[in-house]
Amino acid sequence: MTDTVVPRPASRRPGTSRRTAPASRRNRRRTAADAGLLVVAAAFVLPLAWVVLSALDPHASLRVKVPDGVTLDNFDAVLTPEITFTPLLNSLVLCGGATLLTVVCAALAAYPLSRFRSRLNRPFLLTVLFATSLPITAIMVPVYALFVRVNLIDTVQGTIFFFAASQLPFAIWLMKNFMDGVPKELEEAAWTDGASSFQSLLRIVLPLMGPGVAVVTVFSFVMMWGNFFVPFMLLLSPDQMPASVSINDFFGNRGMVAYGQLAAFSIVYSTPVVLLYVLISRRLGGGFALGGAVKG
Repeated sequence: MTDTVVPRPASRRPGTSRRTAPASRRNRRRTAADAGLLVVAAAFVLPLAWVVLSALDPHASLRVKVPDGVTLDNFDAVLTPEITFTPLLNSLVLCGGATLLTVVCAALAAYPLSRFRSRLNRPFLLTVLFATSLPITAIMVPVYALFVRVNLIDTVQGTIFFFAASQLPFAIWLMKNFMDGVPKELEEAAWTDGASSFQSLLRIVLPLMGPGVAVVTVFSFVMMWGNFFVPFMLLLSPDQMPASVSINDFFGNRGMVAYGQLAAFSIVYSTPVVLLYVLISRRLGGGFALGGAVKG
């Protein structure tokens, strides 16, 4: 009897199907993640596209569309002392002065919290953290009454003080965390040479934590620059209003809004913040420059 040989099916390599399934699942997850990121990117890009296109559109509306004709009339209409230049100057004075005061006070407050150990450090930091969560609207009524009593209402210096006080808690928290990264051995060497704590703060700690100071500066300035409620409540004179309040003038009565001029003013209004970030962007990504400063 002749034996018949039955051909066996080609065997698969072990583990091939197991590797293919996870790879396909990873591809699907990656595709879904990319689609989600595109949706988020579109949510951010569409408002910016509307601002740019509407600023050049003579017949701008709420729709995002390519303008029929490009014009600069919207910029010509808003680039006047009453509409743009004076409010921007007021904003620079308010936000610049308050940012400088915030950074100085935050550095002076963060230094003892970072360098000296005490039982009160943690409760104080928790209190500071709690103060950052307080909404400004909840404290504006007593602040307004206090400012009326001490004659700080409708004054630039009073608004600067309140701006600095409202941003100081989070600035202290940030500054303290950055200051912890500066080795204390450098200060001890300066103390040995006769330097005081204030001199070591100015000449050693702050120069080495330049990126941290830049972060606190940008964060404080941006938060103050876009604040509408505080100057609207504390300032009464129209000639002292910053740009964050004067932008409300483009929203007319009965729903009439000059969308083209509003978009043009928004671009001009955003320019100082963008320039500030560009000017210190190198310091933001430069690191602490502590390499080789301390030898083991």
